[in-house]
Amino acid sequence: MSNSVPYQFLADLVLIVHFAIVVFIIGGLVFIGVGGWRGWRLARLLWFRVMHLVAIAVVVAQVWLGKLCALTTLEMGLRTKAHETTYTGSFIEYWLDRLLFFEAPTWVFTLAYSAFGLAVLAAWWVFPPRSRSRAQSGDA
Repeated sequence: MSNSVPYQFLADLVLIVHFAIVVFIIGGLVFIGVGGWRGWRLARLLWFRVMHLVAIAVVVAQVWLGKLCALTTLEMGLRTKAHETTYTGSFIEYWLDRLLFFEAPTWVFTLAYSAFGLAVLAAWWVFPPRSRSRAQSGDA
């Protein structure tokens, strides 16, 4: 059973990264909205906005193509190698699982992810990104 410990640790690590990406996508849109209204430069920096747009675009593309998230697939593979069948492992795993995963029909997730993706695109229009040089030149 000690052979399963590295796989459980790696699965927990993947779950933490997955959660961090979810927080970045959701929190990023909130940050863009609040930062846009308050004039925060980071909320309009092009590199930040591109990273945020790419992150939600990957999620939306996955759901429209009917693909399971690569991080979920990796985590489940690691849990299988750790001889786990359910989320009954570590503390981190137990709580992050309850925050990340919900039971609902597939169409609910397709609709929610697509609507969120449209909100991110709308944020590009309402609070257009700026390059670093424009933001530093006083055009915040």
